[in-house]
Amino acid sequence: MEKVSLDDVKIENNPLKVHSVRKPVSDALDTEEFAFNYFELEPGESFSGGMHRHHDQEELFYVLDGTATFETPDEEVEVAAHGCIRFARSEYQTGGNRGDELVRGFAIGAPGKHHDWDELEALLFCSECGEETDHDMALTDDGQFEIACQQCGSEPF
Repeated sequence: MEKVSLDDVKIENNPLKVHSVRKPVSDALDTEEFAFNYFELEPGESFSGGMHRHHDQEELFYVLDGTATFETPDEEVEVAAHGCIRFARSEYQTGGNRGDELVRGFAIGAPGKHHDWDELEALLFCSECGEETDHDMALTDDGQFEIACQQCGSEPF
């Protein structure tokens, strides 16, 4: 049995610096089969930083307080306190706080404790291709993202 208080879980934010508080509860509890992260999003902050998809995990978000806005390429949905939303593997999605109040919630991914970065893609505008295209993402040894267009290979950042 493992037990932890959220107050004792260290903040480890996304390298894109898109949120103030992300606590990887699953790391603190040493889970093996799922990821469980606590978030606090100030107005304008996001869970991930942009439209993306995971080929290796489905994700569920539970909103404790506030209202989070989630998007796919085809739809936008608001999820209020005590609401949940699920995204299937390989489904593009993004979510964040577009309101004026703090959003608190959990993100749960399964299977696996961490994403396989080779299984993550972003949907971004490519200036070389002139349209939104799938972009491969890789996490470097220094904790930064390398992003490249799958069609032409250009790196937008």
